[in-house]
Amino acid sequence: MDTLVFLGTGDAMGVPRVYCDCDVCGEARTTGSNRRLRSLVMIRGQDGDFLIDCGPDWRSQMEMQGLRFAEKILVTHAHFDHIGGLPEWADACRWLGRKGELYAPQEVIDTILKQFPWLARHMKIIAVDEGIALSGWNISGWKVCHGANGYSYAYRLEKEGFRWVYCSDSIGLNEEEKKPLHNLDLLVLGTSFYHETALYSSRSVYDMVEAAELIAEVTPGKIVYTHMSHNVDVNADYPLPPNVVLARSGLMVQLH
Repeated sequence: MDTLVFLGTGDAMGVPRVYCDCDVCGEARTTGSNRRLRSLVMIRGQDGDFLIDCGPDWRSQMEMQGLRFAEKILVTHAHFDHIGGLPEWADACRWLGRKGELYAPQEVIDTILKQFPWLARHMKIIAVDEGIALSGWNISGWKVCHGANGYSYAYRLEKEGFRWVYCSDSIGLNEEEKKPLHNLDLLVLGTSFYHETALYSSRSVYDMVEAAELIAEVTPGKIVYTHMSHNVDVNADYPLPPNVVLARSGLMVQLH
């Protein structure tokens, strides 16, 4: 039985914001249930482990799990909050004399290597445009609208009849982009706000009100919201669909 572990559930800035004195940031500094590192998950199982994304909090996330190395990392897109930890991972590869495996679509790889051209010396870099198998999971990725921030990739993972999708950064998906979201046991979806009032053209991630409409259309069995900003209080009683859970650091979800 494999397990999905949420090592980070925050948006690009994390929570608390260093400059912010809002109630959510205040709670995050004290009791800490709203403390959120940048979004990152681990899939753990008898066939091996792998991460999805490697943001700037990667080192802290690894330390919190008592881990010293990551063998395989699958990347959704080349924004800093999803790849900022790659230099530290590369240094771990160098120091330990081990080559990790970085998986991403070719256009994402091209962007990463423009920023960090020396990564290829320390790890194997593998394009996943035609799909990939990791730890027994058959994985297919597709490009999704990331609004004002361009594009990201979502991944659909299937193993032994269990089907789930990780889609951390998207908004306003069209009909073609929604197709892989049907017939799912689990959908992990980024929702940065409960209800975001900024001009739609300036936005980049679903809010929870919009996400409820998407869920009603694609009807997954279970939903976990992640990639949440300091607008979201995990202790609040939001009117959410009954099968929705707000991710907290350390949340584990069984994949079966």
